[in-house]
Amino acid sequence: MSQKKPTNIVILGSTGSVGRASLDVVKRLGGRFSVMGLSTRCRVELLSEQVEEFSPRFVAIQDEKAASAFKENARIQGVEVLSGSQGVAELAALEEADTVVNSVVGAAGLVPTLRALEAGKRVALANKESLVVGGHLVMKAARDSGGEIIPVDSEHSSLFQCLEGVERDEIGRIFLTASGGPLLSADKRALRNSTPDKVLAHPTWKMGKRITVDSATLINKGFEVVEAGWLFDIELPRISILIHPQSIVHGLVELIDGNVIAGLTTPDMRIPIQRALCYPERVGTGLPILALAEVGELSFSEPDLERFPCLGLALNAAERGGTAPAALNAADEILVDAFVDNRISFGDIAEVLAAVLKDHKDVENPDLETVLKVDGDVKRQTRDLVLEVEGRSRR
Repeated sequence: MSQKKPTNIVILGSTGSVGRASLDVVKRLGGRFSVMGLSTRCRVELLSEQVEEFSPRFVAIQDEKAASAFKENARIQGVEVLSGSQGVAELAALEEADTVVNSVVGAAGLVPTLRALEAGKRVALANKESLVVGGHLVMKAARDSGGEIIPVDSEHSSLFQCLEGVERDEIGRIFLTASGGPLLSADKRALRNSTPDKVLAHPTWKMGKRITVDSATLINKGFEVVEAGWLFDIELPRISILIHPQSIVHGLVELIDGNVIAGLTTPDMRIPIQRALCYPERVGTGLPILALAEVGELSFSEPDLERFPCLGLALNAAERGGTAPAALNAADEILVDAFVDNRISFGDIAEVLAAVLKDHKDVENPDLETVLKVDGDVKRQTRDLVLEVEGRSRR
């Protein structure tokens, strides 16, 4: 039997945690994949190492100065360098690519997702913001072009697999699980005054700073509700959240006959990444297999919206629809950076998010230009609010 031709892939955000895990999967699976392109925002040293190891024909670097520095690297030869946001979008639609892994952080991932889908690619989607800020645009692009979205988030990957062979009218509810992050048991005072070091020390996952902070505020789970609604065409009232500190059960589907299907794996992002890259084929990972006897206990509870107000704000934005989720995401991007830089407190995040959401005027069914304008306008507004918070804290 002749060997199957390698699948050509592009990995957007290859220097982040999901991007690095994706390259590890590629390496583990030998000749199944050929890396055609890699992208980063500005981490050119790590990108250079990845280029040396995986020999892509193209790279895209969002930061123009970083792109210039990369071109001067004597070790890199025979690689076409694309730069700026346009360069990342161009890489996403690369003609030679079969699959595009989008692990770009934030709303910056929307346009590359759209370009990849418009080009008819399979998109292994780790950039949930694409669906949070422009879900209607993304799903239309997939329908119109025949492009395919396979979720990479562990929760949505689990649900994707649980729902295989299930008719939509057989679904009662779907459940997303949340670890609760490092602050799950903290009292309200400790929550408000939690430091970046403590917040970034996630008990079960090793992730980037934005997703780790969002996990601690639980806003990430609200964004995932929006993502699930678009991916699985499920009304928001039928999507529920369960706190599950062990991070073993990632998603559950309750069927109308009372049966519940659950997806369980060890908390390792390489498992859902490989599922997205290899789908529909299943291939051994060589990773540790889940041993339930060693786990011992699986516990579940409902989230406390009083202790984690950011989740309530995200669910409110989801219910409002239109540009409300995009506005909330834009504010959150700025606030997470400000918190990590010790410019605001953990408690300030929810307060500023609430102010932004209250002030935002929703636009229904926005086009791409409107979505991007909302993203930019709200980020500028939030930067001003951060300066106000800093000014009050210095008095």
